[in-house]
Amino acid sequence: MERNLKNVLVISFGFLLLFTAYGGLQSLQSSLHSEEGLGVASLSVIYAALILSSMFLPPILIKKLGCKWTIAGSMCCYIAYSLGNFYASWYTLIPTSIILGLGGAPLWSAKCTYLTTAGNLYAQKAGKIGRDVINQYFGLFFLIFQSSGVWGNLISSLIFGQTTTTGSGVIAVLLIALFLDQIKANHAESETEKMQTQSFWSTFLATFQHLKDKRQCLLIPLTMYSGFEQAFLAGDYTKSYVTCALGIHFVGYVMISFSAANSFCSLIFGKISQFTGRKALFALAAVTNLACIIALLLWKPHPNQLAVFFIFAALWGLADAIWQTQTNALYGVLFEKHKEAAFANYRLWESLGFVIAFGYNTFLHVYIKLYIVMAVLVVSIVMYGALEYLEAKNLPGTPTTVKEEITGSVDQQTRL
Repeated sequence: MERNLKNVLVISFGFLLLFTAYGGLQSLQSSLHSEEGLGVASLSVIYAALILSSMFLPPILIKKLGCKWTIAGSMCCYIAYSLGNFYASWYTLIPTSIILGLGGAPLWSAKCTYLTTAGNLYAQKAGKIGRDVINQYFGLFFLIFQSSGVWGNLISSLIFGQTTTTGSGVIAVLLIALFLDQIKANHAESETEKMQTQSFWSTFLATFQHLKDKRQCLLIPLTMYSGFEQAFLAGDYTKSYVTCALGIHFVGYVMISFSAANSFCSLIFGKISQFTGRKALFALAAVTNLACIIALLLWKPHPNQLAVFFIFAALWGLADAIWQTQTNALYGVLFEKHKEAAFANYRLWESLGFVIAFGYNTFLHVYIKLYIVMAVLVVSIVMYGALEYLEAKNLPGTPTTVKEEITGSVDQQTRL
């Protein structure tokens, strides 16, 4: 347990350092670089490149380099983006946004693959349910990772610059390179050997081949919604509500409220999911987001209502904590044998949600964007409900072990 926990903490603090640098930059892009839409264009290019990267790169890089060095190498792409922000222009931000996007999908896919594999390996040794350990690992990760928003936005609010970002990114790479263990277990090795027998094109197209799984198809709207809701907060709530009513200097502080709530709730939901089940948590997130959307449609922001700006951000953070921890864990549980391709799909569809949301950012009124986010949310929950129904019925072709992972069967302990 101590070694697994150490590796989870190394990954978590590596991401904390990296995204302390990147998070503050992202939340300020739409307001800081508003000339000719440069900030929003930069964010759109990032997620467009993420889509391209998600299609092909994660399975190949994870196969060739392993999770550890895929994470370390991908982090360098984020450092390049931080450097581009020192002299922000179309000629610096757009190329470095492409570089960041190409590294983003392998980074997150490798991280999710590592945590899922580590969780299952520990569950095997300890006689625990793999699903519960994976949930706890993701909860711990997002507790630490989401706090990067607190520190990143605090730095951007107090300093309003990028003077310290590249240093923390370099430290993150060194932390991963020096202290993260490669997973060397029989299970991981057998999977690697199996992948080595596959042709290059089979590995290259693994992300698309995974779409043959009906469960993956049902998860597409929910995964895209993660992109829509995060993009709305970063691109619209910060600009159309906070900046317009309070000024740009309040953006960082409001986003700290979001990140702090997100971080705290990630740990809580990662822990209690073994008692409540994920369906109850997904329902809570959906109701919270729906209530916020309706309230934002009716609300007329005013500087005198300072607390309300922070309350909306905190509630959004609560919901996002569930979307992040539970959706990542869900992918790890459902697709344990095809983790690389599954998490590549996760990053692909989430990035598509970001791209669509940032793409229409400058063309639509805020209330129309809120209706779009609401519609995607409704479709997501309906499709997710269909997934849970099909899994509960254990349709032909669904492995028994998968159903037992989902239902928490007592027999699962012996199977793991």
